[in-house]
Amino acid sequence: MSRALAPFIDVAELDRLLAARAVVIVDSRWYLDGRSGAEAHAAGHVPGAVFVDLDRSLAGPPSADAGRHPLPEPDVFARGMSEAGIGDESIVVVYDDAGGVIAARLVWMLRALGLEAAVLDGGVDAWQRAHPQDELETGPVDPVPASFTERSWPAHLLATIDETQAAAAEGTALVLDARTLDRYRGETEPVDARPGHIPGAASLSCRDNVAADGTLLDVDTLRGRLAAIGADERPVISYCGSGVTACHTLLVVEHVGLAPGRLYPGSWSQYAADPARPAATGE
Repeated sequence: MSRALAPFIDVAELDRLLAARAVVIVDSRWYLDGRSGAEAHAAGHVPGAVFVDLDRSLAGPPSADAGRHPLPEPDVFARGMSEAGIGDESIVVVYDDAGGVIAARLVWMLRALGLEAAVLDGGVDAWQRAHPQDELETGPVDPVPASFTERSWPAHLLATIDETQAAAAEGTALVLDARTLDRYRGETEPVDARPGHIPGAASLSCRDNVAADGTLLDVDTLRGRLAAIGADERPVISYCGSGVTACHTLLVVEHVGLAPGRLYPGSWSQYAADPARPAATGE
């Protein structure tokens, strides 16, 4: 996993990178409610930013067996990166308009493969605040294809459904649920097969890592949140609804200096679809 670039950078650091060398800026907006990220990109994006579609390039076909956003096959991911102008030597900075919890998916994927990638802290709103004299660019961006080598997903950074269930039950790892607290408790479930969470998993909503302005909380606060539930004492496995926002938790774990955690890609969408697996509700 690359350590040359921090997992989160601010707009000032992006500007410094742009002045020093080529950077691929990626708009990865995606919405659970069905709104189009591509349309949001066309309506206004950071100048030069390319759009990468989560469903097309960052996930495989959805299914009950694999979940809503399983990791794509390596050749699919490599093709998507190449088409976006991302090559083996690229520096990639990814943003969204959701506090980085969507952008984190692509950043985690690239970093897991050893490439340099970071979330733009605060996203498109932070860029606008830092550049009040500049307008967002509109319309599509047609990148020049780049050479991206196909690579397998590192097994040591992934956890299977059985490993995650066992770790949560036995306490051999700290299994963190990155969804909002109401979904963890089972009070609401807008999209998956049933409400609740994996028994033994702890709630740590990724959205609570972010302040009201969409920027990341300070390192000491984040480290304290993780330490309070034992993330400094046990290895971490992160899951969410479909393995997307769980990546934000993993980047935060890295950001505060803890040992790298593992992603459970199928997440609740896979787990909840199997009626033989127990579910818990409440705290």
